[in-house]
Amino acid sequence: TTSVMNKFTIYFRHVLSNSFYPNLKRAIGVGSAFEGWSPREQDVVYQVLVPMTPPRGHSFHLEPETAGHRHVRNFRIRVQQECTCTSEQQGTGMLCFLHHPEEELRVHQDPSLLDSLCTGSYLDVEKTARWFCQLVRAVWPALPQAHNWHLVLLPSRRSCQLKVSNGRQSYRIEMLFGVRRGRSDVFVSSEPRPYHTPSTTWPESYAVAEVKFFGHITLRAPPDSLHLQCLQFFTRLQLGLGFSTYTMKTIVMHLLSTTPVSQWRRGRFVRRLLDISESLRTCVEGRCLNHFIVGNRRLPEGIDLPKDVLMAGSCNLFHDLVMDPVAHSQAMSQYEDL
Repeated sequence: TTSVMNKFTIYFRHVLSNSFYPNLKRAIGVGSAFEGWSPREQDVVYQVLVPMTPPRGHSFHLEPETAGHRHVRNFRIRVQQECTCTSEQQGTGMLCFLHHPEEELRVHQDPSLLDSLCTGSYLDVEKTARWFCQLVRAVWPALPQAHNWHLVLLPSRRSCQLKVSNGRQSYRIEMLFGVRRGRSDVFVSSEPRPYHTPSTTWPESYAVAEVKFFGHITLRAPPDSLHLQCLQFFTRLQLGLGFSTYTMKTIVMHLLSTTPVSQWRRGRFVRRLLDISESLRTCVEGRCLNHFIVGNRRLPEGIDLPKDVLMAGSCNLFHDLVMDPVAHSQAMSQYEDL
């Protein structure tokens, strides 16, 4: 997956170098497969996040959405045209979108990003996903892997999902894309959301910060540490019982930050599984599971958060259990089944 994505990046840069589409940077592996575990070993999806930066003559401005629940952090990406009359872009023959006549722009220059991938003034996730998939399809024949591997694009509204196979092996890759918040490890991204989510809504993503956290733990863990196996075991155990994989991952991340890595060795396997179970029970009973990244001021050095994320109040992933007594009763019953 890493090899394929590195090749894609090279060709993306070449194809988009003089366009008014977003610039695509080197992909970052995220999610369970790159963290070292998977709830479904037979059906692994390799998730990558492709950072985007604005094309020449444009800028991105991230605007938080104020509507909705406090525990959901969504953004819109406002695209603004910038004056290039006195910039170095003039040496490339680029016309200024702000100060050249519309007729001249229409005849001599490709459409602005506002006219291609935006709805109104805001970058549209679904339009961007369709463009991204078209780009992948166009670039694939030029990649060395195309000689031995077959590419199939899979249906998706907010990402580019594909399967590559060579008759013996097959891999599923999901390409997400997003805009970095400053120089931090937090992005606004195209992560899948419920069908009714507006196409100009970009949720805040902590996937890069989370994969960094697992890397930090792995570097310090003893060779026989089973922290990833504990997470994998428990997420598989509860599949179909109502608790999300992300719930179990959050509980294990909290435990990894409070239990010394030396205590996750092979001989402590059952004890750590009991810790996970007890933590889940406590959270369900108390209707509270705090997000691991948002508001966490004790993350390892090297994981960078925007100030508003770092200083935020607690973000309760079990917010719905507080609001809905029936959901809380069902969650308690599901825990008993587990």
